[in-house]
Amino acid sequence: MISKVCLFLALALATLDSVLSKHRRLPPPLPVLPLPSAAQLRWQQRELVMFFHFGMNTFTNSEWGSGHESPRLFNPSSLDASQWVKVAADAGFSLVILTAKHHDGFCLWPSKYTDHSVKSSPWKNGEGDVVREFVEAAQARDLDVGLYLSPWDRHERTYGLQLEYNEYYMGQLQELLDGYGVAPTLLCEYGHVSEIWFDGAKGNNTKNMTYHFNDWFSTVKRMQGSINIFSDAGPDVRWVGGETGTAGTTCWSPINRTSLRIGDGSIIGYLNTGDSNGSEWVPPECDVSIRPGWFWHRNETPKAVDELLDIYYTSVGRNCVLLLNVPPNSTGLISEPDINRLMEFRSAVATIFSTNLAEGAVAKGSSQRGGRSGGFLAANVLADDSQSYWAPADSDEDPWIELRLEKPVEFNVVRIQEAIALGQRIIKHEVYVKFTGVEQEERGLKKGVRVANGTTVGYKRLHRLGRVVRTQAVWVRITEARGLPLISSIGLHFDPYSKAQIS
Repeated sequence: MISKVCLFLALALATLDSVLSKHRRLPPPLPVLPLPSAAQLRWQQRELVMFFHFGMNTFTNSEWGSGHESPRLFNPSSLDASQWVKVAADAGFSLVILTAKHHDGFCLWPSKYTDHSVKSSPWKNGEGDVVREFVEAAQARDLDVGLYLSPWDRHERTYGLQLEYNEYYMGQLQELLDGYGVAPTLLCEYGHVSEIWFDGAKGNNTKNMTYHFNDWFSTVKRMQGSINIFSDAGPDVRWVGGETGTAGTTCWSPINRTSLRIGDGSIIGYLNTGDSNGSEWVPPECDVSIRPGWFWHRNETPKAVDELLDIYYTSVGRNCVLLLNVPPNSTGLISEPDINRLMEFRSAVATIFSTNLAEGAVAKGSSQRGGRSGGFLAANVLADDSQSYWAPADSDEDPWIELRLEKPVEFNVVRIQEAIALGQRIIKHEVYVKFTGVEQEERGLKKGVRVANGTTVGYKRLHRLGRVVRTQAVWVRITEARGLPLISSIGLHFDPYSKAQIS
């Protein structure tokens, strides 16, 4: 009798375990290192950052000042930082960066370490503070702020003296981040700074100077822990290696910082592409100006909309953030032609990407991690949720995902996005369009025709197809990846600004 009861209990337990296992969800796959920080993720999701180059060069028609300019030249008649910030907000930018000091050494705040600043200018009788007005204007519109403090200083007499200049620079850095001696445990006088810019720009025949970047970086992180530090070598955001707004067609966020040196022109190619075997997450930022120069010049005009769209595709569309410079003029305002071009640019981007033609499609994957109840469904790529994604099964050696629509749609842009919170994974991928019935047979194609292929995806990859495609089915195949590919979103879009023809 006892043996029968034991047998019955064993069978019952086995049945219960079988039932429970069918409803037990698999956890997410392990991350593929390195991973972005929360601050880096927020930065990447911005996509667009605006730079304001404004200072002494604005009044001398220069790009690189000599450092010998008289502060009395700085006298904008109508400076309105609120106008700058409004333009940025209206154009869809959520972070704005100001050149607090450029290479000429002139400070846009009344630094206590030099007289070469706004306090020696006639603007507001020497009582003005551009940085403060800029930060307060951004805060009023709920935009985040960033600051650029040039390491190269052509005015400061201690430049070239290793100890003295590094101390001078550190003092100015603390002024900006800590607010004129306010205790570092309190909010700095200028509030939270989201990004700070360092670079290695330096002219020929310049005094030899070794910058204590690591000391500066450590100080910045101590004072504002969630800030992103930009430089050629990161540590949080890296230069893309050029000033045309163009990232590599292969573009990894991971990179080896031990191979990076600030101001070293020999590593531009490495900066541009990143490294699939990189040990640190340091995503690239594409900086470019809306005008030919970085500072405002009366005889220059803004880039055309189609050129700005090209830049968007080769920056945001290649796993980068676009840092677009819009220089205020000598009156202290952003010029109307630049404002009009920015609004046209925003309208063009919205026209292309506000509608996902894949919406309503049926998504099917080669497999799904954990099966239908696993939570990693193919349908996740069409959900408006950056936290969800499609993941294939561990055993899937040829992962792909198909979108099938009820009726044919016409598009010429394909958007693919990875779930980068768990690492950047995709090494190679292909995009096919599928046809149905007689048309498929007439073309003699079993899987459809390949319309795009590429290497990395990352946060976002945009494929401009060169022609308008009309189809009911799209197939995205991942041919190589670091671990399981995790796709968070796929979109089909129509770019009316392209001259592509229907095929």
